[in-house]
Amino acid sequence: MNERYSRQILFREIGADGQKKLLASRVLLVGCGALGASHAEMLARAGVGKLKIVDRDFVEYTNLQRQTLFSEDDAAERTPKAIAAKRRIAAINSDIEVEAVIADVNHSNIESLMRGCDLVIDGTDNFQVRYLINDTCVKLGVTWIYGAAVSSYGTTMTIIPGATPCLRCIFDEMPDAGSAPTCDTAGVIMPIIATVSAVQVTEALKLLVGDTLSLHGSLMQFDLWANDRQRITLDVPDPNCRTCGKRIFDYLDTETPEFSAALCGRNAVQVAPPQPVTLDLEQLAARLQFIAAVNQNEYLLRFSSGELEMTLFRDGRAIVKGTDDVAAARSMYARFVGS
Repeated sequence: MNERYSRQILFREIGADGQKKLLASRVLLVGCGALGASHAEMLARAGVGKLKIVDRDFVEYTNLQRQTLFSEDDAAERTPKAIAAKRRIAAINSDIEVEAVIADVNHSNIESLMRGCDLVIDGTDNFQVRYLINDTCVKLGVTWIYGAAVSSYGTTMTIIPGATPCLRCIFDEMPDAGSAPTCDTAGVIMPIIATVSAVQVTEALKLLVGDTLSLHGSLMQFDLWANDRQRITLDVPDPNCRTCGKRIFDYLDTETPEFSAALCGRNAVQVAPPQPVTLDLEQLAARLQFIAAVNQNEYLLRFSSGELEMTLFRDGRAIVKGTDDVAAARSMYARFVGS
């Protein structure tokens, strides 16, 4: 163990033994936006040995105000966030093993993504995926750390299946679409990202070194602009909870995959094929070049048609910008990619 971690080892709650545990740990980060990028950087600097970073999106200029791992070059190149994070972490700590996965986390792949991971940390921007993470972690007995931040408000909770309430014990029903503010509708300031991420990552370090007695054991809420902080102490799991009490996994066991969905607040729609595919982007670019100006890198290609811009990934997913009309996005996908 080199001197890189010497100041962290001096922190007696971690020490040399704890540092060895961190180096041997594997953490899954679901989402690499503002929270996820902050998680990834702190964990890499702390010496968590293996990080699996899963994100479906690419870097845009609007991300740079709060998403600390990314650069203007990443935005200009539309680099997938997972790839940009991996590159940056390699420059921060080349000893860390990073697996970058460009994918939309859904019921068909989440169990395989979690395989072999000691801990899951939430860096997502929507409740659909959080409830899916909750289902899967409860089913597999994997601890996860929920976190959310928007405007100047944030919240976080550590969920240990069988020992603490799960997400659905606290929030029985997922909020209706459009009912909750998002960063694209209410804005966000970077200090709330840093605050929530700091609590999530600190909880992660406690878990990974085995100091579970120091976990905060609560639903923590912050509003930095209003100077308000609250802690709601958590009790035991609810035996009547549909997920952890009755072990009914509504989000994981769904048989109807979402083919397309509006991305809240972004004037964009994600379209995904109903079956797994691998697109030949080079071949598609050659076909499209006669009808549109195509920009391409090794991970994605993008082109415009009228007022709409489509970004296509190798896994067949597309993000169509310029509309929140699912039908219009699906129509564009069918025209240029196929149904």
